Amino acid sequence: MTTLQDFFSTTDLAATDYCVFGVATCFVREDGEVKAVEIMEPIPSAALEALLKGIPTSYTIACATTLGEVFQENKIMIPRVLGDRLQTPDDLIERTAAAARTYKRRPQAKEHIAVGAAYDKFNHSTEKKRVLNQDNVVNAEDNVKQHAHTHKVL
Repeated sequence: MTTLQDFFSTTDLAATDYCVFGVATCFVREDGEVKAVEIMEPIPSAALEALLKGIPTSYTIACATTLGEVFQENKIMIPRVLGDRLQTPDDLIERTAAAARTYKRRPQAKEHIAVGAAYDKFNHSTEKKRVLNQDNVVNAEDNVKQHAHTHKVL
């Protein structure tokens, strides 16, 4: 697991690299009830381009910034435009590194949101709730039924 101290020690990321961070409305199940939480997370370039086309999303706002603005002196600095009282995922460092690499691979995606700018015209919807601590219970009914001839040599 990468730590903040060695985040920029990788050969392919620098403090000046571009990344988009968004605020997503997610949900946590506690004591049988579902509670809304606001999470700051990186948005990869392909996801950003899809979101800008108007698909329903849990994101309310996004801002583009450099990695050095978010990761400073062994601290995570949440951009002011995103608000305060935001939670960050445990794997924020790894996800940010992966998202930043997508913008290096597809530099034209940086044109959608300029560094320091914010975008808040997403098609925000919580109809399909993102429950963060949900247990996935697999049942026998979840198995896909295959045709009887699938594994036969005819």
